[in-house]
Amino acid sequence: MAAAVEAPVPAEQDPALCGSEGETRGAEVEEKSQPHKGSTGPAVPHSRLSKLPLARIKALMKTDPDVSLASQESVFIIAKATELFVEMIAKDALVYAQQGKRKTLQRKDLDNAIEAIDEFAFLEGTLD
Repeated sequence: MAAAVEAPVPAEQDPALCGSEGETRGAEVEEKSQPHKGSTGPAVPHSRLSKLPLARIKALMKTDPDVSLASQESVFIIAKATELFVEMIAKDALVYAQQGKRKTLQRKDLDNAIEAIDEFAFLEGTLD
């Protein structure tokens, strides 16, 4: 049986779009990028899913005397958590840069984000 192909509908005509066009595209990308359970396609290596160098993260993890072995999965999870953390603190610091009518993040923007947001309380005094 042949599958029907739908033509894209402009955003202003599509009643199913409730958010901005960017949000809708993001949802579509997430749906397409999520592998379906039971799919038989080739597994994507973790290195392609991470923006940080996994070998360097593994080397950093091994500098801890309590860590003797680090599995690929654990290295990938640490890399992904680090990416999300850096993204979150950068976005929060960007708010302070924009308040100062700047596009470039400065140390004082990071300091302000760390002081203002409770989630970053563990970082207080680390940039001194």
